[in-house]
Amino acid sequence: MKNIKLIIIFVLLLSHLTGSAQNTKVWNNKQCAVVLTYDDAIDVDLDNVIPALDSLKLKGTFYLIGSSPVITKRLNEWRLAAKHGHELGNHSMFHPCDGSMAGRSFVTPDVDLSKYTVERAVKEIKATNTLLKAIDGKDVRTFAYPCGDRKIGDVYFYDKLKNDFAGARGVNGGLQTAAQVDLDNIDCYAINGQSAEYMINLVKKAMQTHTLLVFLFHGVGGGHNLNVGLKDHSQLLHYLKAHEKEIWIAPMVDVAVKIKDTQKKPS
Repeated sequence: MKNIKLIIIFVLLLSHLTGSAQNTKVWNNKQCAVVLTYDDAIDVDLDNVIPALDSLKLKGTFYLIGSSPVITKRLNEWRLAAKHGHELGNHSMFHPCDGSMAGRSFVTPDVDLSKYTVERAVKEIKATNTLLKAIDGKDVRTFAYPCGDRKIGDVYFYDKLKNDFAGARGVNGGLQTAAQVDLDNIDCYAINGQSAEYMINLVKKAMQTHTLLVFLFHGVGGGHNLNVGLKDHSQLLHYLKAHEKEIWIAPMVDVAVKIKDTQKKPS
């Protein structure tokens, strides 16, 4: 009886170690993956975020709204950011959101996703890809749903865009193994006023569970009504840098491509 118990314990331990090895292999043999994403193409991306990332040699993903005046005004800076290894992701041309939902009084009629056709949404997103390629010269990138809205009526419009992207980031919070990730709706944690301690604790949990952690930022040190303090953001970046040997910190596109390749392989 005692021997049987020992065998069971050994098998469970071996299974746990094998599972951990599989979960870390996809993260470049590190404990977890962390992706830093920044939405809306705003000035603070170029003024605060990219200098902070570059100073630590960290890479992020910037989801750009094609019509943002900050792209037009600062085109060369976005191009330089891409050359430094940051991803210029697609956040649509006009950031349409579903104005029929509760709490959406900020949505104007001309960018009300509920009044879009699927064809219009797809064309605008494809046109944004063309714009982004003109800036960075790249063919592979990821998409982020404006306001997290995925449907027009009963149709998931991204179904017509899957061949155009490596993946799409949503807005639902969660940590997931590579096998659990839905590349059509990648989980993330939206940050608005949370402390460095809160964000670092998420990183620690991702390391413990060998999962993917995606941060969603808007303003950093101002510039948006959804904001994180400059000091808190800096503390997070310095923690990530200090644990670079244990954490794969990469743009969303690199992580999505790796996950897609892993999910294709037979288990």
